Amino acid sequence: MKLKKEYPILVAVVIALILYLVLRSTNRIHYQLPDVPQADSKQITKLEITRSGKLILLNKKDNNWFVGPDNFPADSNKVKSMLEIVEKLILTTLVSESKNYFRYDLSGDKKIVVKAWAGNRLDREFEIGKAATTYRHTHVKLSADPNVYHAQGEFRRRFDQSIDDLRDPSVLSFDQDDIREIHITEGKNLVVVIQKDFKETVDEKTDPNTKPDQKTKTEKVWETSDGKRVDMSKLMHLLSTLSRLKCEKFIPNNKKTKFKDPIYEIQLKGTKNYSISVFAKEEKEEKISPAVSSENDYPFYLTDRQVDDLKATSKKMLEPESGK
Repeated sequence: MKLKKEYPILVAVVIALILYLVLRSTNRIHYQLPDVPQADSKQITKLEITRSGKLILLNKKDNNWFVGPDNFPADSNKVKSMLEIVEKLILTTLVSESKNYFRYDLSGDKKIVVKAWAGNRLDREFEIGKAATTYRHTHVKLSADPNVYHAQGEFRRRFDQSIDDLRDPSVLSFDQDDIREIHITEGKNLVVVIQKDFKETVDEKTDPNTKPDQKTKTEKVWETSDGKRVDMSKLMHLLSTLSRLKCEKFIPNNKKTKFKDPIYEIQLKGTKNYSISVFAKEEKEEKISPAVSSENDYPFYLTDRQVDDLKATSKKMLEPESGK
């Protein structure tokens, strides 16, 4: 009889537990994510990125981005990558309401604070923590919200960069078709390569359809100053490399005027003249060489691989083309 009386009590306890679990689960699933309106990246004119008390400022002027107090030209691809997140910050999950920010790298020196301005208006402000374990989301906190959320994408590394990291590494750029002369100096040796018009008479017997005013055919050729043809494929490789040359990194606290007597130099002449000059290494065991360019106001380093490629291509360019 005693067991029969306990059955209803046990059933009631089980039902209560089931209801508790179901309602608790339902409440956890059907929370309301805050509305984060999409910002217009084209209207953003300033980015502030703060970590460990250090502020990195990026400003937009005349559709170009500049970084740091010295207004160095910024890497447009990296800025674009950050603006993509600022524009479309998509929250996917509520992670924590406990205000325990340490475990998510959202406290102290770990967190990265991002502010995006459109003119004088603060358009977006949020804090970036560590990536989620899936590496498909990032822990974030909104400025006026104490909760921690998952945001779509793993993007902390896009913002976790120094001023040097965000500088535009491009040091030489030009239109290859504009170049008419190349002067290469290594030590006391100078090689000059010039583009010339080569006129060839067309044999009417070979091509009977040739019109009277087409008996002479002109093509552009490259020759050394003493009349030797160069390897066109190597010449085009050299111009292609130089026309999009990027440095390894910039030399801090130095001016171009400090560097004199280059050990290797290439001058390019057309409607405008360009140059790249490489100088002796500061330490022999280093794998980078200081250099300056006519198209950049700041001295920089090129890697041994970059310098060796320029030298090797220049030498091979002077060798006769295979089969000729």
